[in-house]
Amino acid sequence: MRFLDHIDRGAIDQMLGRDEYFWLDLDAPSEADVSTLDEIFHFHPLALEDLRRKRQRPKLEDFSDYMFLVYYGAISPGDGAPPPDAPADAGPSGGERIALEEVHAFISGGYLVTVHDGDCVALDEVRKRLDAQAPRSEQFVVYRVLDALTDSFFPLLEDLEDRLERLDEEIFSRPSPDHLQPLTELRRDLVELGRVATPQRDLLARHIDDILEVPGLQADSRNYFRDVYDHAIRISDQIDSYRDLLIGSRDAYLSVTSNRLNEITKQLTVVATIFLPLSFVVGFFGQNFGWMVRNINSAAEFWLIGGGSMVLSLVILWVWLRRSSYA
Repeated sequence: MRFLDHIDRGAIDQMLGRDEYFWLDLDAPSEADVSTLDEIFHFHPLALEDLRRKRQRPKLEDFSDYMFLVYYGAISPGDGAPPPDAPADAGPSGGERIALEEVHAFISGGYLVTVHDGDCVALDEVRKRLDAQAPRSEQFVVYRVLDALTDSFFPLLEDLEDRLERLDEEIFSRPSPDHLQPLTELRRDLVELGRVATPQRDLLARHIDDILEVPGLQADSRNYFRDVYDHAIRISDQIDSYRDLLIGSRDAYLSVTSNRLNEITKQLTVVATIFLPLSFVVGFFGQNFGWMVRNINSAAEFWLIGGGSMVLSLVILWVWLRRSSYA
């Protein structure tokens, strides 16, 4: 098998002429490159239209002599830059926003053409492994590509799990309105992952046999493709479980915040209740009743009647609260 990272029309024509299997991997091809692909391989116009448009839904389309595949891999944290619209600081327990790598592939018995925008770490790893050990069949090359793209989700899921755990700890130790932002970002990330992980799982479930039956591919990797499907199921299940954990974290935040509000309300209620009888007594003795003007003439009488009535009201309030709490 031969690998090409650019369009060499002479070499491609020769390999097609002698039926030599090759892998052509293109990084962000120009419109001229796409037109050249059409001239060499005569791909269907609908497949070329999908090739030009990004954010396609994962799918596999059969065009008789070849298949057109849209498949996604994930960029592990640290392997690539975050999307341009990602915030520099994600707040408490924040992390880099997820980044997905969309790969378009044409699969046939004579060639494999993959197209993506930007450096695809997963495909680079596949190339290194194939250079180190030659594949035993064309079908095994397709398996390696699908397996690498599928497994690229696991490091990203581990990072999301760590973010969820840290967020849970922070919510219970020091809840803050700043936690709403990472909660929202995690929910958006899981929705984005679910948008591609579930269709890819269903794609593998329905079309593994279709890939194996592509004319010219040596059918010797059926069990390996089943392993890819198993990994896709695990990824989809993990995303679903993380969604449940995220809902639990959100409910925990709301619960902790509500409990704190209840404690503050309780404290304010106690203070207001204590000062209620005191305000009444002060207001009562602040009135200019003739009896008080004529009979309260000394400081001792003032403290006995005024201060004593306030202390008595507090004692009565304390006894009433105690009896109410034990009722």
